[in-house]
Amino acid sequence: MDPTPERTRTLVSWSGGKDSSLALHRVLADPSAHVDGLLTTVTDEYERISMHGVRVALLEAQARALALPLRVARIPRGCTNDVYESVSRDALAAYAAEGGRRVVFGDLFLEDVRAYRERLLAPLPLAPEFPLWGEDTHALAHRFVALGFRAVLVCVDPRQIDASLCGREYDETLLADLPPSTDPCGENGEFHTFVHDGPIFRAPVEVTRGEVVERDGFVFCDLLPTT
Repeated sequence: MDPTPERTRTLVSWSGGKDSSLALHRVLADPSAHVDGLLTTVTDEYERISMHGVRVALLEAQARALALPLRVARIPRGCTNDVYESVSRDALAAYAAEGGRRVVFGDLFLEDVRAYRERLLAPLPLAPEFPLWGEDTHALAHRFVALGFRAVLVCVDPRQIDASLCGREYDETLLADLPPSTDPCGENGEFHTFVHDGPIFRAPVEVTRGEVVERDGFVFCDLLPTT
């Protein structure tokens, strides 16, 4: 359905993980929003989602399963913040030039991150929206599972949680195994996820768990497309 004066063209900042999935789920139910794309940052040399370490092939499979166009902002390895901002703003400016008016983020409670995103969008005719902002993260984590989403922990900070959790399914058992000090949504960077099924998907994204490796102080589970 095409956007109307009552439905605003809306882009979702997409990490491939559970918070952006919940944000997309929420905004798809918003009658004022016409969601017409995802925007993801990819590290060029690795061909993987930045920070999460997920292969671009799986990102593209997600976009197909969601039936949404994918926009990729490409950054170099070891990217400086200035370069990141320039690349991100160029991608967002292109969307605005095509008639886009809103950008949705899955941030939960980190004030500095929200302020950073607001500053990034300030020069552009794009309104930032945070549909999950301020919600109880324990309730959100359990709601994610109850809604039928399925996700895998693909990146773990071993300084915050045990490295053995990398590659685990994000489910009620995993939530029970997290240390009490851990935010169950990983908002403090404890872990990142890849969502491979749920109510917003037309079909599951079939994945196989590959090698678990340590890189730059983080532990990654390499997910492979199931062929």
